[in-house]
Amino acid sequence: MARVKVAVMGATGYGGVGVATYILGHPQAELVWVGSGTYEGRRLDEACPWLRGRTDLVCVAQNPSQAAEAADVVFMAQPNGFAMDNAGKVLESGRKVIDLSGDFRIKDTAVYERYYGRPQTAPELLEEAVYGLPEITGDAVAGARLVANTGCYPTGPILALHPLLAAGLVTGEDIIIDAISGVSGAGRAKHALPFHFPEMNETLTAYRLGRHQHTPEIEQALGSARGEALALTFSPHLAPITRGILATCYARVPQEMDAEGAADRCRAELIQRYGASPFVRVLPAGEVPSTKATLGSNYCDINVFEDARTRRVIVVTAVDNLGRGAASQAVQNMNLMLGFGEALGIDQAPVFP
Repeated sequence: MARVKVAVMGATGYGGVGVATYILGHPQAELVWVGSGTYEGRRLDEACPWLRGRTDLVCVAQNPSQAAEAADVVFMAQPNGFAMDNAGKVLESGRKVIDLSGDFRIKDTAVYERYYGRPQTAPELLEEAVYGLPEITGDAVAGARLVANTGCYPTGPILALHPLLAAGLVTGEDIIIDAISGVSGAGRAKHALPFHFPEMNETLTAYRLGRHQHTPEIEQALGSARGEALALTFSPHLAPITRGILATCYARVPQEMDAEGAADRCRAELIQRYGASPFVRVLPAGEVPSTKATLGSNYCDINVFEDARTRRVIVVTAVDNLGRGAASQAVQNMNLMLGFGEALGIDQAPVFP
């Protein structure tokens, strides 16, 4: 069987090179084209020396028409705004697009423009785009032309809370999510002062409180579980680690339900919901997820804890922000789009230590 040809635009950033790395090991895909504004004209394995001996591709200019001419599937891993202006050119060529930016995640254009600070210039593509969180929207992803890969921060909380909201085990009122990310989430080319080693080492900081762009993405996805809008508090933090996201989610137990035993009921629901999912691991009672246990993988670890005194459950998730939060999840979406096995090419165990 001929392998699907893949192009990666933004192939030398953390998300893009992550996709390229997975495709190089994918049994049904071939990496044929890589674009980079920073490393144009230089070999990919020069820009990313850990790929030495794995590829001899040379980075070229970020031309979507050329990417579409070379490949069947085009991954777009550039900053926000690029895909809106260029995905249409690829789709017109009959190719498929998986976008790793936030351009097509938010369906309400006014909300998008408020949080991202730029106009939504491709509303016709936004209407078509499928939000790509495989365990939640996989049926829609299958056969789609354009997929908006789920953001890094939203992945864990949505996987944790969506089934519980759908089952009525928690309410949509007063949800709070505290999430801590490794500094790689800022991207490979982020050179601002707060990301210099002396500035971010040995400190923990919150940022963009009350205005982070992933807030409406999480609200939109969780609202779909009950078919109604909800508002939540999302507070992101930056940790002096390279990669990983730990999210602690607080949700209320319905008044008509006994708060005692709520964690056990929620854990049972998650086990039932994700029993056949290869990449969601619901941990044994009492075991706390950690980023180290998901490092370099496509896994999301989840567990539920009880706070009956406040009628809350506390749901903790851990993912690798560059894997499950970006590159490997994008390849998982590609597998679904093309009818491949969901875990094909991305079933590596986490790296430890």
